[in-house]
Amino acid sequence: MKSAYDDLRNVVELPDEVRRVVSIVPSLTESIAVTHPAEIVGATDWCTHPADLDVVRLRGTKNPDVDRIHALAPDVVVANAEENRAADLDALRTSGIAVWVTAPTTVPESLDSLGRMLSAIIGGEPQWLHDARTVWSTPYAGMRRRAVIPIWRRPWMALGRDTFAGDLLSRIGIDNVLGESRERYPRIDLDVLPDYDIVVLPDEPYPFSPDDGPEAFTNPARCVSGRHLTWYGPSLVQARELLSGQLS
Repeated sequence: MKSAYDDLRNVVELPDEVRRVVSIVPSLTESIAVTHPAEIVGATDWCTHPADLDVVRLRGTKNPDVDRIHALAPDVVVANAEENRAADLDALRTSGIAVWVTAPTTVPESLDSLGRMLSAIIGGEPQWLHDARTVWSTPYAGMRRRAVIPIWRRPWMALGRDTFAGDLLSRIGIDNVLGESRERYPRIDLDVLPDYDIVVLPDEPYPFSPDDGPEAFTNPARCVSGRHLTWYGPSLVQARELLSGQLS
């Protein structure tokens, strides 16, 4: 056995060779499946990447089937402090299953978090992670714009303080006008927003689209890839160029 620390500084006991992993976070599922597909034995219904992923499905991130996860006898379950409920993670630990929790709120933190997790589970960092570090190593030096970034409607909610997506956007010249909010995901009134230049509308968690979202705003609105904005994993290799193009 070997011991390692996850992002919450919890000690995670792992076998010397990890062979069976359950992921209950879509971005972590992609990270492991792209790197070492044979290890993934279970994932949520929302784990859509890689497209050919063929594993046991375990419901959602907020309601994983704990009994079915236990039946898969994983060496470790990978989770996220925000996406997954503490009660579910505690139930897994109580049943004797190792749980690795990630909790990054910035792009650099996400790259380091992935490096720690993959090194502990797989034994090293994959090439795509090195590529992502290179992509995000150059500071943005162009014109900056101020944005509102809705994540839901009915009711309207947006990115607030200390979010991974907000940090990512800041690194391509888009500053969140609600970045000093007391809440991470505040409800918003479209009639009393701070001054902004652009609206950023990701297609997840709410599926904003050209026909659903832009019509509510008078300022320019751009629809973007939610996976590239909110996931941390292999998508980070393409995210900077793709999002910069979508928001040009």
